[in-house]
Amino acid sequence: MTPPALRGFRDYPPPEAGARSELRRRMRSAARRAGYTELETPSVESFELYQTKSGEGIAAQTWLFHDKGDRPVALVPETTPSLARVYVERAKSEPLPVKWFTVSKIWRYEEPQAGRLREFLQFNLDLLGVPGVEAEADLLATAALLLDDVGAQGLYAFRINDRAVAEGIGRLFGVKETARFFRAVDRYRDIPPAEFEGELGAAGVTADGARELAQLFHSTGGGVPPPELDGFLQRLVERGLDEKARAGVTRLKALFALLEPAGLADRVVFDPTVVRGLAYYTSTVFEAYARTDGGRAIFGGGRYDHLIELFEGPPTPASGLAVGEERLEILLKAAGRWPEGEPPLHTYVVVVAPELTPEAIRLVQELRRAGLSADCDLLARSMSRQLKEAARRRARRALILGLKEAGPESIVERDLESGGQREIPRHAAARSA
Repeated sequence: MTPPALRGFRDYPPPEAGARSELRRRMRSAARRAGYTELETPSVESFELYQTKSGEGIAAQTWLFHDKGDRPVALVPETTPSLARVYVERAKSEPLPVKWFTVSKIWRYEEPQAGRLREFLQFNLDLLGVPGVEAEADLLATAALLLDDVGAQGLYAFRINDRAVAEGIGRLFGVKETARFFRAVDRYRDIPPAEFEGELGAAGVTADGARELAQLFHSTGGGVPPPELDGFLQRLVERGLDEKARAGVTRLKALFALLEPAGLADRVVFDPTVVRGLAYYTSTVFEAYARTDGGRAIFGGGRYDHLIELFEGPPTPASGLAVGEERLEILLKAAGRWPEGEPPLHTYVVVVAPELTPEAIRLVQELRRAGLSADCDLLARSMSRQLKEAARRRARRALILGLKEAGPESIVERDLESGGQREIPRHAAARSA
């Protein structure tokens, strides 16, 4: 008995693989239109890359093994450390800003669930060398372009926060362990209120403070929209946010001011519960989320200004985001917007008798070299079976060789949508398409 695919892994037979390929084609196209260029990195890296650069969560989920030189290596659990390593190697010659995108397979040994597998494909956008919120504005605008191009128009919005603001709120409520506080806040939407308040207590917040903080988060509902942002942030400042947190408030106001001319005012909100889990984020953080399906997060990102320095590179401001295909697939399929798969075949060459197969093969090669997708029967099937195959392949037309009514230097072209047909010169088969 052939063993099935491992738990947390999936096969993608046709047409599913073709649909995913089309999704990636659209995302690549959107990134390139926004000025991003493609970077490719290895699937295996030194485990050291993740021990201190990604935080405990990601490091604990790596597929870790030792190579034949007994060196600890890992299947890549995220792309940003690899990108940082590449940038450090090229920093002296790379003009700023750097705008890169990557399309990479990622492996994480975690519990499989809807939208989360142990092997998945991730699309990253990263922008290095821009210290201001202009970087986040460009990333979010590009992410919106990408989502719209794959068919998600109207299905998503962005939740935005600043870690300095989140830390300041924690200090207001007596947090003693910031990392533990962030882990609790990161789970706010996924756990019951009592459990959330208990985790806040473990981070040093009193029971009364935990209830008040939970109420503050609850009062934001689905997030604070741009028209209400200044008032909400001002109320936070008046509660006693310290100088570091107020700097985060200033950044948020500047970012939202840029998102309006970027055409995103209808799909962005401030959300104090967004902190993101990775250790290297330094200020702005954000998530794309579904407007339906309970506000499920689709992907996230943020600013990581110190990561390049951790790799012994020059101080370099940086921001990025990562889109996982699985959650995007859930969103698009629920809305009936998942791509069909492989694009339709342009031409299927049909023969009335098997002895014409060599001529069919010759014609197919001519069509392919002319830039058209084309195929023919290889199983000596009847003409009717060939036409059924052409319809199954969603071919636009059939070129029929050997019909008696066609002249000696002509073939019959049949429109497979309308059923109409005409006689065309054999030498014009490609030009008539």
